[in-house]
Amino acid sequence: MRLQLLRPPDPEALLDEARFEVDEFMPYWAELWPSGLALAEALPVRLDGLDVLELGCGLGVPSLVAAARGAQVTAVDWAAEAIDLLRGNAARNGIELHAVHADWGSVEGPFDLVLAADLLYEERNGDALLEVLPALAPRVLIADPGRSTARAFFEDAREDWEIVERENRVYELRRAPSAP
Repeated sequence: MRLQLLRPPDPEALLDEARFEVDEFMPYWAELWPSGLALAEALPVRLDGLDVLELGCGLGVPSLVAAARGAQVTAVDWAAEAIDLLRGNAARNGIELHAVHADWGSVEGPFDLVLAADLLYEERNGDALLEVLPALAPRVLIADPGRSTARAFFEDAREDWEIVERENRVYELRRAPSAP
């Protein structure tokens, strides 16, 4: 599948010191991260009928690919600019999805599958994921490039999830049979 994507030509130009002072906002959404591409490539060829959620979608490449492969997709990011651009890119490619400007904690499941690419860059993100994932879906695909905080996340996740490492640092989490 070949997507036509618009993206900010200079993500660094989006830095806003005043906004950073308020909520430590960085325009990470504006980068085409290798983990996002790896996650999109790891998706099954057909996702017909699955309800899929992408957390911290940024440019939303995994969301666009999942929707093009038949999933009903909800893509979430706390950067309004990311959501606006994702909506435009979806329309540009003739893809239907639901793009939502929201915080992860405000999203309610259930979904069949959660997608997350390169979200473990801060320890607090791993903690937030561990808190919200059980209520969202029984299966999760996480792409991580080897961030230092990822090890602790996966160690903690093993308490409730079976974890299988797939190609290109994509990890599949499934609810462990004994998990609540």
